[in-house]
Amino acid sequence: MIKPFLLLSTLLLLTAQAKEPLKLAGIFNNNMVLQQNSEASMWGKANPGEKVRLTPSWRKKTITATADASGKWLTKLPTPKAGGPYTLTVASDDKTLTLKNVLIGEVWICSGQSNMQWKMRGFGTAHWKEELEKAKHPQIRLCNVEQVFALSEQDDLSCSWAECSPRTASSFSAVAYFFGERLHHELKVPIGLISTNWGGTTAEAWTSSDLLGKKYPDFKKTLSSYPALTEQHGDRHTRSKRPPKPLKLGSPSGLYNAMIHPLIPFTFRGVIWYQGESNIKKPVQYRTLFPDLITDWRTNWSQGDFPFYFVQIAPYHYRTETMPAAYLREAQLQTLSLPNTGMAVTMDVGDATNIHPKRKKPVADRLARLALARTYGQTDLVSSGPQYTSHKIEKKVIRLSFSHLGTGLATRDGEAPSHFTIAGKDQKFHPAEARIVGKEIHVTSSEVTSPIALRYAWGNDDEPNLSNKEGLPTSSFRTDDWPIVENKLKPRKRK
Repeated sequence: MIKPFLLLSTLLLLTAQAKEPLKLAGIFNNNMVLQQNSEASMWGKANPGEKVRLTPSWRKKTITATADASGKWLTKLPTPKAGGPYTLTVASDDKTLTLKNVLIGEVWICSGQSNMQWKMRGFGTAHWKEELEKAKHPQIRLCNVEQVFALSEQDDLSCSWAECSPRTASSFSAVAYFFGERLHHELKVPIGLISTNWGGTTAEAWTSSDLLGKKYPDFKKTLSSYPALTEQHGDRHTRSKRPPKPLKLGSPSGLYNAMIHPLIPFTFRGVIWYQGESNIKKPVQYRTLFPDLITDWRTNWSQGDFPFYFVQIAPYHYRTETMPAAYLREAQLQTLSLPNTGMAVTMDVGDATNIHPKRKKPVADRLARLALARTYGQTDLVSSGPQYTSHKIEKKVIRLSFSHLGTGLATRDGEAPSHFTIAGKDQKFHPAEARIVGKEIHVTSSEVTSPIALRYAWGNDDEPNLSNKEGLPTSSFRTDDWPIVENKLKPRKRK
């Protein structure tokens, strides 16, 4: 009699141990924000075949999901218009989870490299403490995704949501915070900000291996080494334990695998992005790589052409021989051909001596302008500086036309438009004089009698003055399509 009893006890114990306790994906926590007026995706794990019941306090009806053979479950949770706080109960037969202080509002993903990662406590020297003291916004919620590099696509990530306060904002992205603050002020709804970024990283690190392996031979060799490296070193590498040699943080797909893929299919409104400095030596590749990244995210998320607003890299005095930064800025400018994209130009708020310019608030304000005008319908708001569209050559004069004029062309210092150069058939550029004539810029050079090409702000650290009357600057641009050549000039010495 004792042996059957022991056998039964052992079987019951093993059965209990084999059960997969109910679990929510890491993005779902107390204090979170769900996208308003949507079918918000929610998912997690449970026992295979087990039913999971989701009961939100904003509606009486319970939503049911069933875990598949691997224990994964996924469902859509209808959300109302902005409001809260609410509770959300998620239950299985043997476990109940309750999420508290949940808001419904507008959710944005904030990604990129160091200029997006740059925290509030370090964004400036004069006013950051004053700004933090004002950061008392309980309806803005901040979510920091743990920095992890992975050799294969991960199913989950680690993050936590917190109410915005001087304490929580101090360690949050400055660009993301100021972006969210303006949206909250203008829209009067809760704002959720998901910060998933890592300094010094390339665009390919944030792009899926499926796309890179099919389209970019340059990355195939590295991607093919991942299975062997996984056997030697394991798959996941955190901030304290960086990728195994010979990989770097910018190695292809490593951050997409660990910090983007686990967020899919979380429901959100749009993305803000600040990256590009780490790709500056390959501007031709970036012409396709960056738009491919955007398309890759949109395809994998299956939420349509969601808004994707990005920051153009700022002027900076690169200290090594490299491609002119203007070619990378040009690649970013060309990405605007994708639908539902917008670009914040930073030609006037950079720092030629610091690749991490301190003025993050105007950068965030320009991203917010794009969102408010193009996503939220504030059509009376000017959201972009003048963009070059076409030109005509009349003898010695090149006449330039622009879109996004706002209420008119202007310069931020009241002087004549600066940083224009002109070239003739010899393709040698000379300084030129420019003046505003109505809706056009007319440019001439005493050294070029028969001009055929023009460039604006083409130096790495040029800080030009052309804008519209709303104060939004013009991107560097050129009228020629001459092949890209490496800048062989030695960097100027600075005191």
